[in-house]
Amino acid sequence: MVDGSRSADDELLNSVGVAFARLRRRTHLVKTEEQQFDRKDLSRNLIINVIDEAAGEMTVGGIAEQLGFDASVASRIVSDMISRGYLERAASQHDGRRTVVRLTGEGIVLRDRYRSQHRQAFEHITKDWPAWERLEFARLLLKYADATSALGQNDVP
Repeated sequence: MVDGSRSADDELLNSVGVAFARLRRRTHLVKTEEQQFDRKDLSRNLIINVIDEAAGEMTVGGIAEQLGFDASVASRIVSDMISRGYLERAASQHDGRRTVVRLTGEGIVLRDRYRSQHRQAFEHITKDWPAWERLEFARLLLKYADATSALGQNDVP
């Protein structure tokens, strides 16, 4: 590899983090048919996804750990979601002393609404892309996301 090519590759790879941040900030700006966001929807969506993707039971502490939130912040958001009917507290089926949180029927409806909004945003943002490119990007993005599930707290490059 020649120096110019290496430099271009490094520049491209160095831009990935900036691109992720831009995606996070701007994707929610796409107005969808169901658009009725409030400022807490991003946190709610993150928590719903953590609970939904959990291999087993999920606690408030587990949510805080997964999202890098302070435990009191996670607790406050979870309590708000419980009061709105999206989550419920329950006794652990493995350890009755522990309390877990799980999605309610309304939480599943909200999860599905977020997913629909994300798909609409994806389709809007990529509307000018060739179909094969849109599908390939979706496939690679899912592959990337799936690879993150193997990461641990101590994975440092």
